[in-house]
Formats: sequence, C-alpha cells, structure tokens
Amino acid sequence: MKRVILPILCSVCMSANAEVLDLNTALQNTYHACADIDDNLHDLKVLAGINTAVTSVGTAVGIGATATGFVKAKTDTEIDKLEKILEKLKNIESNMQQKPKNNTVSLQTELNAYYDNHKNDSVEEQQTIQKQIDELTVKSKKLGNWRTGLLAGNTATNVASAIIASKTINKDDLQGQINECISATKALNTAIMQARMNGENITEAQSIYTACKEYEYVDISPINNRGKGAMISSSVGAALGGIGTITSAIANTDKTREDNSEAGKKKEKDLNTASNVLSIGATAASMTSTVFNATQIAAIKKVAKVSESCTGVLK
Repeated sequence: MKRVILPILCSVCMSANAEVLDLNTALQNTYHACADIDDNLHDLKVLAGINTAVTSVGTAVGIGATATGFVKAKTDTEIDKLEKILEKLKNIESNMQQKPKNNTVSLQTELNAYYDNHKNDSVEEQQTIQKQIDELTVKSKKLGNWRTGLLAGNTATNVASAIIASKTINKDDLQGQINECISATKALNTAIMQARMNGENITEAQSIYTACKEYEYVDISPINNRGKGAMISSSVGAALGGIGTITSAIANTDKTREDNSEAGKKKEKDLNTASNVLSIGATAASMTSTVFNATQIAAIKKVAKVSESCTGVLK
C-alpha cells in the first residue's frame, strides 16, 4: 500500500508546488500566444504565391531568351555559309580576270570572251548573296538584342525572387511563436484540470485546447527548407542571367560582329554559345525556384490547417 500511496503523494506535492493559472488568465495567454500565427502563415502563403508568379514569368522569359539564342545561332550559321560562297565567287572572278602566262592568243581570246559573257551573271549572283547576307545580319542583330533583353528580364525576376524568398524564411520567428503557443496551451490544459476540480464551466476552454494542442505535431521545417531552396535557386539564376546578359551584349556589338578575322569570328561564336548556355542555366534555375515556391505553399497549407482551426475557436 505504501508503494501506491507514495507516487500519488509526490504527484500531489509537485502539483501543489507548480504554478497553476486561473482559467481566464490561461485563456488570455493562449489567445495572445496563438492568435497571430494564422495571419503570419497567410502572409507567408501570399509571399510564396507572388514568388511563384514571379519565377513563372522568369521561366517564360528565360525560355524565350534561349529559343531566340538558338534561332540567332542558326541565322549566323546561314550567314557564315553565304559568306564562304561569296568569297569563292570573288576568287573565281579574280582568277578569270588574270592573264596567265604561256596562254596562246586563241586561248586567251576564248577566256576573255567567256569572262565577258558571264561576268554579269557573276556580279548579279554576288549581289544577290550579299543582299541575303545583309538581311540575315539585320535579323541576327535584332535576335541578339532580343536575347539580351530577355536575359536581362530573367535576371531581374530571379533577383526579385531571391529577395522575396528570403522573406519567407523564418518570417517573424514562426517557430518561436508556435513554441510559445504550445507552452500556453499546456498551461491552459493544467488550468482546465484545476477548473474542472473547482466545478467551473470548461467547455470553451476545452475546445480551444483541443484545437490548439495540434501545434505540438506541426513541423515547419519544410517551409523554411523550400524557402531556402527557392532563394538559392533564384540567386544562382540571377548570377547566370547577369553574366549571360553581359556576354550576349558583348557578342552583339558592332566591334565584335565586324571583326571578320578568324580569331574574331571564333570569339563571336564562343560568346554567342556561352550566352545560350548561360540562358539555359538561368532558365533552369527559374524553373527550380518555381517548384520550390509551389511546394512551399503546399507545406504552408499543411500548417495552416492547424492555425485555422486554432484561430477559429479563439475568435
């Protein structure tokens, strides 16, 4: 019998030594600790939703920049082929104008006659090809400008996304607020037990405790983790897009385009290739950030189920 009574007596002693709040005070503390959590989660959900829209735009713009870059690359290849054909025609014409030594008079006469009969054809063909080159060059220039502009737009959205995402990470110390709510709810439970012993009406308090105690089982780490993922992805996208914008702009300058030396052409091609690769990377980062934002919203909604229930009974 002593073994049974002793734990009970110790429990009574501990309860007597612990501070037990009256029911009204415990309810007020619970309200102050728990009532604002739902509003903060709502703000987080709004921010994540805005960020999803921002990164979706960034993804679309990035895809446009990438597609434009590939069309430009195809156009530049066509220009390169036409320039090689034009160069061959000019070489042929130059060779025909020359008077090789050791030719007989009759052979030279025939060559001159052939040249006279076909020189107009050669000139017209060269003019036609040059016109095509000029038209394609104008097109390539425009495409280059569009790619630069679209990359700049993608960069801007990634910068904005990184800033917004940073605001969703541990906003207003959400975990700290939840911990305070949990502590207040436990104190409320103790007050309910005391009030029941005193014969007080505990119906409202019990419903509040039942709804708000669920915060003990809430895990907000996915919210922060996905916010960090979105921030990192957007930061990477901003860096890639920024470099790509600069590279694209340099590739499309007259100084770069008009350098027709072998080294100059290689430099232009390398710059355009780098711009396209960076555009792909920036676009992929935007897409990844969009996914993180969408999954962050899903994580917020899970926690919001508890906050809506708790706040609902508190109000």
